[in-house]
Amino acid sequence: MYGGGGGQYDGNGGAANANNLFGGGGFMPSQTTNTPEGSGGGGINKGRGAQTLMPLTVKQLMDASQTNDDKSGFAVNGWEVSTVRLVGRMLNKNERVTDVSFVLDDGTGRIEVNRWENETSDTEEMKLVNDGDYVIVNGGLKGFQGKRHVVAYSVRLVTNYNDITHHFLYCIYVHLDLAKAKSASQPQANAGTSTWNQAPLPNNQSASGNTAGKELTDLVMSVFHDPVLGNMEIGVSVDQVASRLKLSDAVARSTVQHLADIGNLYPTIDDNHFKSALNG
Repeated sequence: MYGGGGGQYDGNGGAANANNLFGGGGFMPSQTTNTPEGSGGGGINKGRGAQTLMPLTVKQLMDASQTNDDKSGFAVNGWEVSTVRLVGRMLNKNERVTDVSFVLDDGTGRIEVNRWENETSDTEEMKLVNDGDYVIVNGGLKGFQGKRHVVAYSVRLVTNYNDITHHFLYCIYVHLDLAKAKSASQPQANAGTSTWNQAPLPNNQSASGNTAGKELTDLVMSVFHDPVLGNMEIGVSVDQVASRLKLSDAVARSTVQHLADIGNLYPTIDDNHFKSALNG
């Protein structure tokens, strides 16, 4: 999609877009070959990801944990991050003598953005975008007096709306890869410890007589991967999960919601229908 310099969409589609999406200086999930800081599995992972442009949503920025006492560092999914890419709608643009500030709304939240105009090219760049435009922002995440904001290095107008879809798909991809990498780096206390996308059967409840002892999340995901149900355009309903696995509505709903929270499922037509993000 975009290289690390925030270049324009190449317009070629297909494999060319995929290559650009993961190339040119942007974050590659395979680059998470980092050494955890501190001892044990609870440290913050530092490495190439901290200096590399990482695609994120505003909600992820707001939920990011702080990595040091002076509250100047941030981590997402346990990985340190400083340079980010956001895609959203520009609101409340305010032009001053030396800088331009605005609010970015990407549908998951809002965050203030500041773009310093140090060169003539910076000023010309900001003249091309206005309130209501969708923009691509590359910049650094900062914190001041408990409030988070982004200092932008570039602000580009979205000229192909496929870029918005690509950005959010890339965010999902990176989120899942970092979550798996974080889980793999944490030693398990014993063989029965569940991983990031698993949960034991609550209250020893089994889905049926021949499935006792299996992980509940695996059973629920198997329903979403059923060739018949999984290919339905509207997705699989919570009621279908409960009926297929003979679970109570509360257990089915909480498990489905957990899988949605960690990115394995996503809602379709409403809060009761979901599809697997892992298919294909």
